[in-house]
Amino acid sequence: MSETEHVSSPRDTSARFPGRAQSPLFLPMLVLAYLGTALAVLSAGFVSIPLRLSELDPAGKSQTLSLIVAVGGIVIILVSAPLGRISDVSTARAGIRRPFILGGAMVGVLGMLVLAFAASVPVIVAGWAVTQAGFGATTMALNALLAEQIPARVRARVAAAFGMSTALAPALGSWLVGAVPGDPRYWFGVPGVLGLLADIGVVVVLRDIVRTEPVAVGWRSLARSYWINPVRHRDFAWAWLCRLLVTMSLVSVATYLLYLLTDRLGLTPAEATTTQGAVIGAMFAASVLTSVAFSWISDRTGRRKPIVYTSALFSGVGLLVAMSAHEPTVFVIGIALVGMGQGAFVCVDVAMMTELLPDSADTGAGAGLAVIALSYQLPQLLLPVLATPLLGLGDSGPNYTALFIGAIVAIVLGGLAALPIKSVR
Repeated sequence: MSETEHVSSPRDTSARFPGRAQSPLFLPMLVLAYLGTALAVLSAGFVSIPLRLSELDPAGKSQTLSLIVAVGGIVIILVSAPLGRISDVSTARAGIRRPFILGGAMVGVLGMLVLAFAASVPVIVAGWAVTQAGFGATTMALNALLAEQIPARVRARVAAAFGMSTALAPALGSWLVGAVPGDPRYWFGVPGVLGLLADIGVVVVLRDIVRTEPVAVGWRSLARSYWINPVRHRDFAWAWLCRLLVTMSLVSVATYLLYLLTDRLGLTPAEATTTQGAVIGAMFAASVLTSVAFSWISDRTGRRKPIVYTSALFSGVGLLVAMSAHEPTVFVIGIALVGMGQGAFVCVDVAMMTELLPDSADTGAGAGLAVIALSYQLPQLLLPVLATPLLGLGDSGPNYTALFIGAIVAIVLGGLAALPIKSVR
């Protein structure tokens, strides 16, 4: 059993971000847990579910995928912020984060098992909802640890490692799904078990905070966990909007990536699965390059905003190249440029938002980071609403050009949203 740090109350603001000494294993296990959780969720959302829908509903796969993404987005929005608040004030003997990391992973694996044995679209929807609820709780707790246990002087580099984990997960998931037998039980089961094992690892080594005085949590308090006043905290609001728009741009292409390869470039499902691995691999390699470089620059200079502008430039150019591609090589180059933009953005994104997080008694790391997470989660809900009419433009099948144009507009607006931020350079 790992050590715990006792804190009397979450309203002791000096203890909100305690930065307690951790074992040497904590940081690598934290990053590994983030990677494992991302592997389970993103391999299912970007690879396994689209493949399964191609078998169960080939004619309506795009619309059905939009529905599934929307349901998952609704679920994760409903659970993340309230669970963040409950976690902040928890008096569990195991600590304020460990039960949510482990319990969430167990629920997430249960959802993956439902997906593994699903034989119809409604069951896939139900399984994805359970998966998102479970791993959403785990991700909330892991993000809270970034704010609580990682000093600001190295936070951009650790955030970059988180970002690289998120970028690596789809590539690793695509390779894993291609390597295991062609059976949904392996597509969903193997990544789910790997995610659970990684989360168990960080739970074992974490020296968690233990609250000793209970704090009442009512419905009003849970409702407030969704809200940070954008008028009082304008810089935080602009950073939140920036993240929302950038994420919307990236998710719009990543969600439909398999169908872009089959419907737009004319690849067979088998060819598309292999090419998808190459595309995501190129995106990951490019994101690692810029993430390492810009995280070091950001921590050394203390500057965040110029890197946001650079990331928007890379991503916008990459989306233009991918939109005009008519063969896989050019498409890979375009997505690699998008990856460079993503790598530059994620290395400063979380660091910038945690620095702008309001310092109030009602905003613990769990609740505050849950509000930040909404800027990543809402695109899963908004994407189907916006993408469906874009894909439906015209009479020649899904209009992926319109989808790309929407993604480019979102990335440009996301970069511009960082301009009004004043308290971060």
